[in-house]
Amino acid sequence: MAVTPPVCDFGWPAPDFTLPGTDGQSHGRDDVAGPNGTLIMFICNHCPYVLAVLDRIIRDARDLQGLGIGVAAICSNDAAAYPDDSFENMQRLARERDFPFPYLHDESQQVARAYGAACTPDFFGFDADMGLQYRGRLDASGRHSAPPDARRELYEAMKQVAETGHGPLAQTPSMGCSIKWKAT
Repeated sequence: MAVTPPVCDFGWPAPDFTLPGTDGQSHGRDDVAGPNGTLIMFICNHCPYVLAVLDRIIRDARDLQGLGIGVAAICSNDAAAYPDDSFENMQRLARERDFPFPYLHDESQQVARAYGAACTPDFFGFDADMGLQYRGRLDASGRHSAPPDARRELYEAMKQVAETGHGPLAQTPSMGCSIKWKAT
């Protein structure tokens, strides 16, 4: 079922975290932060919304890193119920797709809860002081990729954050599969 996260709460502070990465290292919020901002993405291996735009996510991450934006992706899904999202499969995907950013495993789901992540993909764009400036979508893609010439909304917003410290006032929320929460 498709889920849409809430709109941007400008200035909301990025919660701290330290999570294991598919590269064998632990990564914290401040480790992945860039001098001009930080993009934290909640993604997973199996979601059709993520798979439809994964090439664009990788492209935009590389381009944003060139602008001084730190980038990390987090998978918080319940791997017991969704084995495609296991840590081993995360490692395989990151290696096969040559992720240019740390891909982090939130097994406890505490980080997803702290961020209020709602879906995959869910994008959190922070300024250099770790205040939220973007909580929108990648582009007009949904379950299927938008046309190749679709406006790069995430890239443009984070470029603006890198240059001015402020995100755009008009933001279209992301849409995707719900985070697969563990049974409580």
